Amino acid sequence: MSTSLLYHGWGIRDYKYLSTRYEKGQVIFVVEPNPDHLQCPVCKGSDWVFNGFRWRTLHGLPIGNRRVLIETKIPKLQCHQCDCITEIDPPFAEPYRTYIAALEQYAIELCRITTIKGASQISGLSWHVVKNIDKRYLKKKYSKISIKDIRHIAIDEFAVRKGHRYMTDIVDLQTGRILYVANGKDSTAIIPFLKRFKRRNSMALEAIAIDMSVPFTCAVRDTLPGVPLVYDHFHIMQKMNEQLDALRRRLMHTMHEDQKRFIKGIRYLILMGDKKLEETDRNKPGSKQRLEQALAINEPLNMAYYLKEKLRLLWDQTNWNQGQTFLNEWCIEAVSTEIPELQKMAATLREHYDGILNYFHYQISTGPLEGLHNKIKTLKRESYGFRDEEYFKLRLLALHESHYALLRI
Repeated sequence: MSTSLLYHGWGIRDYKYLSTRYEKGQVIFVVEPNPDHLQCPVCKGSDWVFNGFRWRTLHGLPIGNRRVLIETKIPKLQCHQCDCITEIDPPFAEPYRTYIAALEQYAIELCRITTIKGASQISGLSWHVVKNIDKRYLKKKYSKISIKDIRHIAIDEFAVRKGHRYMTDIVDLQTGRILYVANGKDSTAIIPFLKRFKRRNSMALEAIAIDMSVPFTCAVRDTLPGVPLVYDHFHIMQKMNEQLDALRRRLMHTMHEDQKRFIKGIRYLILMGDKKLEETDRNKPGSKQRLEQALAINEPLNMAYYLKEKLRLLWDQTNWNQGQTFLNEWCIEAVSTEIPELQKMAATLREHYDGILNYFHYQISTGPLEGLHNKIKTLKRESYGFRDEEYFKLRLLALHESHYALLRI
């Protein structure tokens, strides 16, 4: 066999090819180091003599579905210059590893395009070995992520398992990559990362998109008081839907049985937007008519539904001045209805007044995080949970460079 093939195929250079064997469906290449290229690893001297050797077997890159093993001599040298006796490990494999460096790199590349189980089957390495290879690679690459030139970030939490177990992630809105993941959803989860921005003398960060979470708001204002907050409009509409549903439940207790017949079962219809309602009506004809009948017999519910849909138009305004005027008029109209739920919503909007209107300056939201959270759900579902939390976090940091839809750990 040509030594060029050993080099280009398996990264083995400065070694002599001895023989090839075929055992149990495996291809075994036997090699030994070229004496002309050996030197003492301590003093780099070339005045040495052999003092014995041992054999070491390493997994190599497979040939098709055939496993390849590399059997190499590990010579023991006695140096005349420094008088030390040392074994010479092969340069194409890390010490104490059972595989060559080329196979390790191959497994890392496979993990970007397939699952760990798939990478294990293709490479011939065990599931745990592939996982440990990928973990070492990710830990080295993402031990510290640069925050240079980051202008806009978004912060949100996601559930990792039942029992109110949450993690918080921070995403760069320009690149869509996850910058930071921490346990919990309180202020202590994000303060360590925010302090990295505070320590920089020239801070490029312009704005932060968050929901109306009190812990996140307090953490950002305390750590980065000069950075504007932008409250996500999807979460604002979620707050509005919560108040609308609270009103529906309260009214149900005061209605007669014949009126309840119209109101009962419209919870999801009343919380839908116009586009979603039209789509539902096409799939289930009569849905829109049921909602209109329910609203027609109940004026407070009708008014709340009208204001809910009107609030959606806030983010269609073209500039900050129009947005301010629209928001002020909406709050006045909501308070004038004397409906407690709408008055509470108006108070919430006024409390977050600046953060809501900052949208017209920066045009950012936590929307990209929702797409990432769907990928995270797929990651958890396909892996049937995760046993190594550190590795799970590393996989989240590398989520942007994965090129397959269904991700398993």
